[in-house]
Amino acid sequence: MATAAADLARALLDEVARLAPHEAAACLSDADDETFARTLEASNPADAVDILWEISPERRERVLAAASPEWAKQWLENHECEPGTIGRLMAPPFADFSAVMTVAEAIERLRAIVTKALVSYAFVVDGRGRLEGVLVFREMMLADPRQRVSEVMIRNPFHLKAEMPVMDAMREVLKWHHPAYPVCDAAGRLVGIIRGQNLFQQQAVELSAQAGSMVGVEKEERLATPWLRSLRFRHPWLQANLVTAFAAAAVVGVFQETIDRVVALAVFLPVLAGQSGNTGSQALAVTLRGMTLGELRAGGASALVFKEARLGLVNGALVGVTAGLGMLAYANWGQTPGGGTLALVVALAMTGACVASGVCGVIVPIVLRRLGADPVTASSILLTTATDCVSMGLFLGLATLLVP
Repeated sequence: MATAAADLARALLDEVARLAPHEAAACLSDADDETFARTLEASNPADAVDILWEISPERRERVLAAASPEWAKQWLENHECEPGTIGRLMAPPFADFSAVMTVAEAIERLRAIVTKALVSYAFVVDGRGRLEGVLVFREMMLADPRQRVSEVMIRNPFHLKAEMPVMDAMREVLKWHHPAYPVCDAAGRLVGIIRGQNLFQQQAVELSAQAGSMVGVEKEERLATPWLRSLRFRHPWLQANLVTAFAAAAVVGVFQETIDRVVALAVFLPVLAGQSGNTGSQALAVTLRGMTLGELRAGGASALVFKEARLGLVNGALVGVTAGLGMLAYANWGQTPGGGTLALVVALAMTGACVASGVCGVIVPIVLRRLGADPVTASSILLTTATDCVSMGLFLGLATLLVP
């Protein structure tokens, strides 16, 4: 029975891995409890926890009972950790030994453990479960079987904290490249391990979700997500985007008289909005990358704002000259009076809009993070609103003041 459940679990694993937790739980709904448990044991621990809490409490209890005791305990502990932290990715340590054991005793115990779990290292803990050292199998093999574990272990090993965000952990492990890392709580107690494969997989998920989060696509949405669920994920953000678009429309409405008087201005509104929006998106991408890699440290925001403002000024001036020449050619072709003044308005507005959009590209994610929100979430929508309002307001305001 156990072998059949394991074979079926392997067949289900590839399909479940492609699905969001809600869809994965539905996919496994017809599986028996043991197959369900074996599939979760082979899955990324963070995914396993999310799937477990998508099913009914009664079914969850049965699946936990069918799982190995080590995994059942670990999933319950992982669920207590915040999403996006290392604690959600923990697997059971399996091989945790006492420092007073002999090497021979440790090896004999390992023979039983490796038949049911993949073990990269053995961990040494004291009577309170606090991490004391790590056992590397090469050192155990070369040691005298009568030696104590404490004599061959690596003391004060590198470890991660359960509450550490995934991206912070990624920066910590870059210089180690171990297949597995011990995870401890605030008291130094060994609460699990995290495999390098799962850590890098989770990082890939986080990075792949950033592009979607910028425009209101939820992390849970996958290619296989049913269209009705995708609609529920996306539509609220489109409504929010529509509301913010009304703000830009209101700015244009304030200058309706100017547009009626100089119709050529309407032709260049999308040109200005598109150019300033792209400038803001460039600044936003660099800022988010700096946040992800930990390059944006305390006090560094003002320097970044100044840099993007300077870039916006130079880029805006250069494209402003080109856009001004385009307006001049369009005005002459349409025999619109005051072509030179209109060209000047376009050049000045383009320069100012690029400066403002570059600054907004830095400020929007920083403000979101300081408010306790995900700096990626819908930042593109907020940035577009800000750049549209500023660029159109500046363009039409200058036209009102300068064009006779």
